[in-house]
Amino acid sequence: MKSKTWFLLLNSFIPAVAPPVRAAAPPQKDYLTAVEADKIRDAENNTNERIRLFLSFADDRLKKFQYELEHPSTNHHTDMLNSLLNAYVGCVDDAADLIQLGLEKQDNIRKGIDLMSSRTREFLVVLEKLSAEGPEKELYKDNLDDAIEGTRDAMNDAEKAKKKVAPPPIRRKN
Repeated sequence: MKSKTWFLLLNSFIPAVAPPVRAAAPPQKDYLTAVEADKIRDAENNTNERIRLFLSFADDRLKKFQYELEHPSTNHHTDMLNSLLNAYVGCVDDAADLIQLGLEKQDNIRKGIDLMSSRTREFLVVLEKLSAEGPEKELYKDNLDDAIEGTRDAMNDAEKAKKKVAPPPIRRKN
């Protein structure tokens, strides 16, 4: 009987000691640094700026990928290459998602669409060159193929979005 009383007494204190439940924070993209995530959050109401940021982050990942190919690290080289390609694709995909969201909201995202169109063309040249003549292709071929496909999709979506976005305002001369 004594152990039963002790058990009931102990259980009555557990809820008082349990940590409070907190509201879930919005998930952070695992391929963004804390500084990059802050920049995206700071540009929350400016879709064009967010698109520009994601494309600059994609460019950064692609340049780091090229650097890593030229200067291989001694440990986790394959993981690094594949991680950089996955992060690149994530950034391009997020920029493409922002274009779709901007179209749905009827935001003025013409600058973002134009930037997506031009940058993805540049990215595609680099990726296709790596596919044709990149060193150690067997280490990252699948992710490179995904990156090429994702970049093409984003470029095609941007071209379609150019036709859907509202035309720029016409200024009247007085």
